Amino acid sequence: MQAVEIKKGIYWVGVIDWNLRNFHGYQTGRGSSYNAYLIIDEKITLIDTAKVNFKDEIMERISSIIDPAKIDYIICNHLEQDHSGSIPTIMKKCPNAQIFTCMPNGLKNIPKFYGDLAYKGVKAGDSLSIGKRTLQFIPVPMLHWPDSMFTYCPEEKILFSNDGFGQHFASTERFDDQVDFSTLMYEAKKYYANILMLYGRQAKTALSALKDIDVKMIATGHGIIWRSHISEIVENYRKWSEGETSDEAVVVYDTMWHSTEKMARTITEAFARRNIPAKMYDLKENHISDIITEILTKKYLAVGSPTINNTIMPTVASFLCYLRGLSPKDKNRLAFAFGSYGWGGQSIGEVEDELKKAGFTIWLDKIRIKNIPSKEELENITKLILEK
Repeated sequence: MQAVEIKKGIYWVGVIDWNLRNFHGYQTGRGSSYNAYLIIDEKITLIDTAKVNFKDEIMERISSIIDPAKIDYIICNHLEQDHSGSIPTIMKKCPNAQIFTCMPNGLKNIPKFYGDLAYKGVKAGDSLSIGKRTLQFIPVPMLHWPDSMFTYCPEEKILFSNDGFGQHFASTERFDDQVDFSTLMYEAKKYYANILMLYGRQAKTALSALKDIDVKMIATGHGIIWRSHISEIVENYRKWSEGETSDEAVVVYDTMWHSTEKMARTITEAFARRNIPAKMYDLKENHISDIITEILTKKYLAVGSPTINNTIMPTVASFLCYLRGLSPKDKNRLAFAFGSYGWGGQSIGEVEDELKKAGFTIWLDKIRIKNIPSKEELENITKLILEK
């Protein structure tokens, strides 16, 4: 387990989690990494750590460069355990090290995680001299925890961004120009959609804080380091945080005896006839985190469910719960509910209510069809969409 030098005297000492496939309900098909960085200067500084179950790996990478006992400072950009979990192990090797965390929430909460250690709080505008280099602290609260912050090194023009600009992407390559760009950007989009969409306002605030600093490298907490495509990822964060959408549609559904599926196919084709590109997702076959990635940048959303036991299909209910939590509130996002039913038909109204709660504007009144849709009923759906 060797460290990787990302700039003279600065090393990636993180770990690669090749087997991670689920992160709090978000499917991570390409694994992930927990990135940590070691700066060799007059004061040897470690920025972030890793999950506790990878503590031996991070210690081995650090040990490939120095004796861990020589670490003077540990910067905790974010308390979540995938970034901070190895702090107790590292502190056993360097008991005189000082841990820096964001005020007030990091300083208030870190003892609850790791007990009585040497903590020091930092706030916006604070800086720390480590020798030839300086570290400046940029709080970014709720991106995506109250304690989250960036650390910036002006001499090297490196932004240590923790969860900002990250991706769940396991790779032996460390930089954006060493991997397929379209795959990398998709994973960055999926990460934003499933973790940061709720915090668009905070993401905009974080981006504004970066306007006055010169960034030549973004050393993320997960995935790949940005050095050649910084402008592209920053511009995409701007678009995503401002809720920019394209004139496209996503149709999401579950079905029991294919009646709601017939409606979903008709709706998808009707959007296409209106020159609105559309994608259709059966919730039995597609993971909600992949669907959310599509919804992030699409204007239209149609959600369908048959009625079972007087309510929504469990798969659709789970999807709507996940969507509501991410709360893509924007008056320009348009949605509607549809579905077939045998007798009660309550599910379609419940789907519509959930779409409202998630922040969508209802574009069409709920579409309900009893039993198997007839040709005429399907033609009426097409007419509704074409004439809206």
